[in-house]
Amino acid sequence: MLVKTFGGAVNGIDARIITVETDIVSGVNFYLVGLPDSAVKESQQRIESALRSVGYQLPGRKITINMAPADIRKEGTAYDLTLAIGILAGSKQIASEHVGDYIIMGELSLDGGVHRICGALSMAIEARKFGFKGFILPKENAREAAVVNDLDVYGVENISEVIDFFEGKKELEKTVINTREEFFKHVQACSFDFSDVKGQENVKRAMEIAAAGGHNLIMVGPPGAGKTMIAKRIVSILPPLTLHEALETTKIHSVAGKLGGHISLMTERPFRSPHHTVSDVALVGGGTYPQPGEISLAHNGVLFLDELPEFKRQVLEVMRQPLEDRHINISRAKFTVDYPASFMLIASMNPCPCGYYNHPEKACVCSPGVVQKYLNRISGPLLDRIDIHIEVVPVPFKELSKKSQEESSQSIRERVVKCREIQQKRFENMPIYCNAQMDAKMIRTYCVLNEECQSILKTAMEKLGLSARAYDRIIKVSRTIADLAGSEQIQAEHLSEAIQYRSLDREHWAG
Repeated sequence: MLVKTFGGAVNGIDARIITVETDIVSGVNFYLVGLPDSAVKESQQRIESALRSVGYQLPGRKITINMAPADIRKEGTAYDLTLAIGILAGSKQIASEHVGDYIIMGELSLDGGVHRICGALSMAIEARKFGFKGFILPKENAREAAVVNDLDVYGVENISEVIDFFEGKKELEKTVINTREEFFKHVQACSFDFSDVKGQENVKRAMEIAAAGGHNLIMVGPPGAGKTMIAKRIVSILPPLTLHEALETTKIHSVAGKLGGHISLMTERPFRSPHHTVSDVALVGGGTYPQPGEISLAHNGVLFLDELPEFKRQVLEVMRQPLEDRHINISRAKFTVDYPASFMLIASMNPCPCGYYNHPEKACVCSPGVVQKYLNRISGPLLDRIDIHIEVVPVPFKELSKKSQEESSQSIRERVVKCREIQQKRFENMPIYCNAQMDAKMIRTYCVLNEECQSILKTAMEKLGLSARAYDRIIKVSRTIADLAGSEQIQAEHLSEAIQYRSLDREHWAG
């Protein structure tokens, strides 16, 4: 008897419907075709043991299973439940009338338990698109999939629950999530606050500008100056995620298997901080079977690279294209995968190997030329792509011991949100949403400089030896500063402040 069940395969951050055709006839053998990988082929042993543990059996007949479309590689263990239900329905051990109305996914354990899968949200979106009645999946993934409206989502813990459901012996409990209520309930929550940061007013100002315009930023300073502490709080002043951004971010983390069972929707902007030993594949994504990397997991959020010069040069260089294009294209011989990667890069570094170059109290013990050599670990093209360079100095005891309350993240965020609203109105009906994303044509349109500004910028370009890319970055940052000040035009003071944020471009900065 031929029976069709349905599952899903993830490609990038989207899913495709997989039709599992099960044909059982007289004879002896088990054939699984349709480009399955080793994990899918091994499902026969898991299915056999799982069925036996709940009182059913693998029929002793010829079983042929085709996973269509056959040109897409089927990966992982998530098809166990799909295949098992197809075999039971095809051998008439359970009723087969309604098995084709649902997407069925889940990994089986030998005792019949159903374990979590990756990409449940993407599959749920595809299931609704194709008009399926519902989605049966592991209970750990149920809240994540239930974010999709107009789709019945059933979380199960054991294959026996699915069998009883199709036999009409037991109703499965629907998982219902009010997406908007869930989103707005947690969207303002933040783990860290700028009120904890004593002093460092110039760094806070730079962070505010970076958050307001979506600019990349690098902090240079000695150990213990507060670089990491400040970086961790950047998320608290970024505008809250929109519902669309939250869904897109959740899809990426779902595909990567990074969502916990209690999370239905990500409501806080991601903050990713990979160690400096990270490989280039782990950073940008890829592998034999491509997975999103850290830059995609930081999509709509922040990627923090602590101790930037310690990262392998090859690792840093692969980021250059995603920083410009805001997506990463991973090509293989037979397919191409595209992952979004629109993130803010926040980096920090010591000024030299010992860490105390330009320190107000401690002497640097590095020999001549070592400071410049250390800085040269970061290539010029990558440094050009970082809009704001800010020097961080240690906070004196007097500042640390002050009892006065520092400005909270909420008050800074209000100014940032107001500035983003100006940009949103400016870039209405355009594929960008902040100043950092402007191209050359947009800069000419929205960043007109008067004669005084032109003169200041010309002098800065000549003295600092800036590249054309750095020229654009200065103008973009000055546009953001003007927006924060509520100014229609870029004034001399806005441009002068933006030029100050190119510390590492200064000639003889490192001695």
